[in-house]
Parts: sequence; C-alpha cells; structure tokens
Amino acid sequence: MVIDRINFLKDEINKANYKYYVEDNPSISDYEYDKMFAELKKLESENPLFVTPDSPTQRVGSISEKFFPYKHKYRLYSLDNTYNYEDLELDWYKKIVKEYGEQELVCELKIDGLAMALTYENGIFVRGVTRGDGITGEDITNNLKTVKAIPLKLFEPVSVEVRGEVYMPKEAFEKLNKENLAKGEKLFANPRNAAAGSIRQLDSKITAQRDLSMFCYTAIFTGGVKDVPKTHFESLKYLKKLGFKVNPNIRLCKNAKEAIEYCKEWDEKRFSLDYATDGVVIKVNDTLVQQEMGFTSRAPKWATAFKFPPEEVTTKLLAIEESVGKTGAITPVAILEPVQLGGSTVARASLHNFDEVGRLDVRIGDRVYIKKAAEIIPKVVKVIEDETHYNLPEYTPPEFCPSCHSKLTTHEDEVNLYCDNPDCHAKRCAKIEYWVSKDAMDIDKIGPSIIEQLYTKGFAKTPVDLYKLTMQDFMQLDMVKEKSAFNMYTAIQESKNRPLARLLTAFTIRNVGKETAGVLANEFGTLENLQNASVEELSKVEGVGEIIAQDIYNFFRKYEIIQMLAELKELGIEPAPPAQNVSDKFKGQTFVLTGTLQNMTRDEASEIIKQMGGKTSSSVSKNTSFVIAGEKAGSKLDKAEKLGVIILTEDDFLNMIK
Repeated sequence: MVIDRINFLKDEINKANYKYYVEDNPSISDYEYDKMFAELKKLESENPLFVTPDSPTQRVGSISEKFFPYKHKYRLYSLDNTYNYEDLELDWYKKIVKEYGEQELVCELKIDGLAMALTYENGIFVRGVTRGDGITGEDITNNLKTVKAIPLKLFEPVSVEVRGEVYMPKEAFEKLNKENLAKGEKLFANPRNAAAGSIRQLDSKITAQRDLSMFCYTAIFTGGVKDVPKTHFESLKYLKKLGFKVNPNIRLCKNAKEAIEYCKEWDEKRFSLDYATDGVVIKVNDTLVQQEMGFTSRAPKWATAFKFPPEEVTTKLLAIEESVGKTGAITPVAILEPVQLGGSTVARASLHNFDEVGRLDVRIGDRVYIKKAAEIIPKVVKVIEDETHYNLPEYTPPEFCPSCHSKLTTHEDEVNLYCDNPDCHAKRCAKIEYWVSKDAMDIDKIGPSIIEQLYTKGFAKTPVDLYKLTMQDFMQLDMVKEKSAFNMYTAIQESKNRPLARLLTAFTIRNVGKETAGVLANEFGTLENLQNASVEELSKVEGVGEIIAQDIYNFFRKYEIIQMLAELKELGIEPAPPAQNVSDKFKGQTFVLTGTLQNMTRDEASEIIKQMGGKTSSSVSKNTSFVIAGEKAGSKLDKAEKLGVIILTEDDFLNMIK
C-alpha cells in the first residue's frame, strides 16, 4: 500500500538524517538519499492526506506574520557562574559535599548559542519555544523544524520536553558572511549573532537555508518512558538514543578536582572546535540530589558555569593603516600577521588614536599583545620591548589624508587628526556607511562594497542620493542580480519613516550620538521644532549644555544642511515621532547597559527604559541608578561594583518592566 511505502521512506530518511546530522557518520550516499526524498515528495503530493508533521518534507519552511508568546510549562532558569577555580571547588562544591557528601559531576561545554525548549508528544515534535525570560518565550516551531539536527519524530514514542542550544557552526558562519560580502550585505559579528538572526526569520525558508544545528543538554520526561534515567549522565545517553544530538565531549567526573581538570583541558582545546564555547557547565549527576537541592530565585543550586577567561596572544605588527571616518577623523588600525584569538582569525586590531600609538610606542615590525575587548573587538594592549623593538624606527603620524591627500588638521581640545576636505572619497563613503548602519537609518542589505560601487559609478555621492536610486541602478553593480537589487531598493524605501532619533543620529551632528539624539527627539518631537530651536532652548535640554547646543544650532543653519533637509523632505523622508511614554516608572533614573543580552538587543532595552520615563547613559558614574549586566559584561560592571551601583541581571530587568 502507498501509506506503507510513505512510512518506510520517512523512517529511512529520518534514520539517514540522524546518522548524518547527529552522529556525523553518513549511512547512505547523497544519491540514495536524494532518490528516496524525491520519491517521498512525489507520493505525498499525489496523496496529500498522508502528509504528517513528522515527515522530512515538512522542513522546507513557511512565512509567518509574527511570533507569538508562549508560556513555558517548566521554567528555564539561568546559571550562576565563576571565572575562578577556587570558587568552583571551595565555594560551590564544598557546600554540596557538606550537606550531601561527595557527588559525581557531569561536565558539558557551554555552547554559545540560543536556548530552546522542544516539546514532544508520543514521539512527535509539536512545539519549539525560545527561552525568552525563562517564563515566557516565543513559539518558533516552524523555524526549528528546518534544523535537521532536531528530530521531527523520535525513535521511541515518549513525551518529553528537551532543552538545548541552537548554534551555527563556524564553517557555516564563515560561508554565510562570505555570501553576504559578495552580495554587499551586512556581515554578522559572530556565529551566535548569525544564529539569532537566522532562527528568528519570519520566513522560515530563509532559516532552512542556514546551516543551524542544536546540542541538547537536559530533558523533562512526562510520559511513555519505561525506566526514567536516575542520573543526568544516563539521561543524556537516553536523549541520544531517542535521536537527539548530544555534545560528544561530555565527561562524568568523580569530584570538583576532576571537573577543574576538564575546564583547564578545554580552555586550551576550545578553539579547535567547529562551534563557539565560552565555558563549561557543571552539574550534580544524581537527579534525586538535584531535586533536594532545588533552585534559588534565578538559578539551580546543583549546577554552575565556569567561564573561560578572555584570551591574550602575541603576533607581529605588519603595518599601520590610516582609516578615514565619517567625520574625517583618521583612525590608526593595526595590520597583523594573522593569528587565532577567541576562536577566530584576527588580522586587524584597533589602535584607537595616534596618542594611544605614541603611548604604546608601537612600531611597524613589533611583536605585540592583542586581546578582544569584551571578547568581541581585537585591540593592541602592549608591545614586547626587546632588542628588535628598539632597533625599529618610531612611527610618525601622517600629515596628509590617505584617501584624498589633503593636509590633515587638529580640532580644538581633540587628539584626533582630521581630513576637512568635504569631497574626500573615503569620508563621503564613510558617511553613507554610517547613514545605513543599524544605529542610524538601519538600511539592511547595503554594505561597504555596494556603497563603494555606488560612489565610484556616480550613483550615490551623499546619503540623500540613496533615495534617488532605482532598481536599474542597482542592477548595474557587480555581482548584483534582480532579487538583491529589489531587496536593497526596498530597504531604502522602508527607511523613509524611521523614528526621528535615528535620523538625527544619521546626521552625525558634532557631539550628538544616538543617546543625545534620542533625548532631542523626545524633547522637541519633530524635526521642524528642533530646527527652529534657539541655543538657549537647546541648552536647557538635560545632557546637552551650551557647547553641544551651539553645535546643534550651527548644524541646522549651514546652507548645505538646509538644502539637504529640503531634498529629504521632497524625497518623502518623514521621520516618525517619538513613541509616547507608557509610564513614569523609571522617571529620574539612569540606566547603563553592558554585555550581551539574551532576549533583546541593548537598543531595544534602551527604548523600553525611555518609554518608561528613564534615561540611558554610556558610562557609569555615582549618578547611575542601575547597571544592567548581560553576558560578557566588561569594565562598566567592575566600575559599578566599586561605586556601589545596583546591578541588575537581564531577568531582574524583565521582572521590573512587567
């Protein structure tokens, strides 16, 4: 019968997927797989009544209008963490031993991905939900169905909720960025960001094209299991038996000393992996002891995370490149002999400004120490002062612009060198790049290579020119086809009604960043009101003052700016007014955000704070009310602790805004 053949094909394809995507051990050839898949599709198209949710053909994806909130049946907790081996052994483990005796521990690599909860009923995948705030997440079932490491049907008909981390392998990340670069689209900063951007696509067909995977790390069994595992380690083995992908580097340890050895081992080996890991999760193995220990308000008492320390490596400085920014500021960039740092190849690093170059006494040919600031941006931190260093010629800052060769100048009370030529090629391109950036008008799909082509071909010399472009203009660019041209054209059109704060940010007014732009937008409401404001009115705005007020006033009275604003209006750019405050809950309070948030971007959190009457700042001071510390929080967190500022976790903040 047809149904028997369909079921046979589904089972065989599911087995093949498991061998390929979970065990990394293909059992059949691509030709055999494709042949079975094609036959299944044909039979299902001829017999649509026999199509079921667990069929491999249902991984293709669909389009959703939005994601809907879903309250977790079982809360997803956070984890306490430490960077210190002594804290791990003498604080966390010693307390456990004191009350429960020596305990076996399970060590698992902490995957730098996105936490998910998968629900199966009688062996069939029915729902996938993001972690959210641990209590409520978003239902992204259709997107998760496209991830081939997630089984649609288990090998046993059990009911279970499985938690794990969705991630993007490094190879897939590099491939995606290479494709985006060729298309002139924005690049992802790291694999986690790429995974987050992929898994939350409204069109799950796009998700299906991204090579996402998932490691599962715990389960709550609710039915159909004959012998429920009595230890965490046995539970993980059973998950693998059911068809889930479990990290192969898990280790059962007798005590904290063995767990520490595991941490030390993987601190050295982690960069050889094809996925990002930022630490080790350590759990008590005995599930009965887990139950007795229970939870704090935010985390399990029976588990903790050891976070790997930031890495610092040495390499050779090959050259110092002078980069021209949107304001004409010249920034020195270190060109390095490529080296592995934090799991990626680093060939460039920040030198900040020429005063910093002088302070470090960096010379071309030096061996230098580099590290990642907040584990993201590589920077030069120190020079190796040996005999070679002192035999190298001292570095001399440039006198002329590297792009247009104009004489460089300094501005009052600033350390930077500037190119003041308004027609400088690099400066004009940088202005357009900033205009389309996420902090400004957030015009997706248009990257530096596209901007360079638009400028060189004479299609766009200024940000205003972007709004004059046609589909045909984009089609004349290298490597741009009709679909990409349409996407870029559409992204520009959609930016015409961005909030006023974004437009003000895009203007790059002297001393006006996105924070001040937001304050000005809220204070004046419309672009016209801001244009007509006097220096006195501007200076009364909190955080502005007389100097910045004068800069804003002067900006709007420049002939070229008046002309630009008239053009923008004629082209249909009508900024949306600021959102009205939903409450005064945070009135008079100042927040500083640091680190990476799991459930929202820092910009989104800032917007929520402002809508509730609060303010945000980029620096911590004695006037700071709260610091919201996400993952990999840096020096701002240290300063907050020294000043006694209240520190909030992301969960704390989410509870505050309920």
